[in-house]
Amino acid sequence: MVGKLLVRGMLAGIVAGLLTFSFARLVGEPQVDQAISFEEKADAAKGEAPDPELVSRKTQAGLGLLTGVVTFGAAVGGLFSLVFAYAYGRVSVLSVRALSAWLALAAFITLVIVPNIKYPANPPSVGDPETIGMRTGLFFLMIAISIATMVFSLKVRRRAMMKLGAWNGSIVAGLVFVVIIAAVQLSMPVINEVPAAFPAVLLWKFRVAAIGMQVIMWTTIGLLFGAMVERSAFTRLNVRGVAKSA
Repeated sequence: MVGKLLVRGMLAGIVAGLLTFSFARLVGEPQVDQAISFEEKADAAKGEAPDPELVSRKTQAGLGLLTGVVTFGAAVGGLFSLVFAYAYGRVSVLSVRALSAWLALAAFITLVIVPNIKYPANPPSVGDPETIGMRTGLFFLMIAISIATMVFSLKVRRRAMMKLGAWNGSIVAGLVFVVIIAAVQLSMPVINEVPAAFPAVLLWKFRVAAIGMQVIMWTTIGLLFGAMVERSAFTRLNVRGVAKSA
């Protein structure tokens, strides 16, 4: 049964990847092209030769982007299905669709919103190449902290519910999550490598497009996976059995 859930999760992720790719091509890639043009003009003004193009821009924006996004979608869809199998009937009494939607929302907040508040996505022309390793490490560290904080907050919610009820317990857990994340983000290093001359509107559009891609990815996975599982041969009892044996 877990294997079948895994397949459905990966299929949902592939569909999400295809939709995300379409959005990226229409909304995200034009911003990337403008950012690259800005970088080339800045290098020309300094008298610097452009870096050699190892992979053509057409390939990057086409097959390369499609492969990367669909592969990412299939991977996170598979992981999502495993988390669903563990959570269903064990940590929640929600229906299949409701739990799938809430898990996708939690994943979006934890894996996307929280790290991007501190370290938002930047277009290709922004950032010092020598700091890529540091910036990448800090970004993934923020994700790890966000996941740990979310797990801790859910435990707080479970205990608070016993004394305060479901609604108040959820509020307490939410406040705990926000306070811990705020404290961590205030204490972590600030990275600001955006050139002063870089167009603010372009930077804003690029970051909105980056968040938009993640919105489409997680919304599609959450809704489509829930619908696929609910409409499959599984009954509520069967899926609960998967959760208990996971």
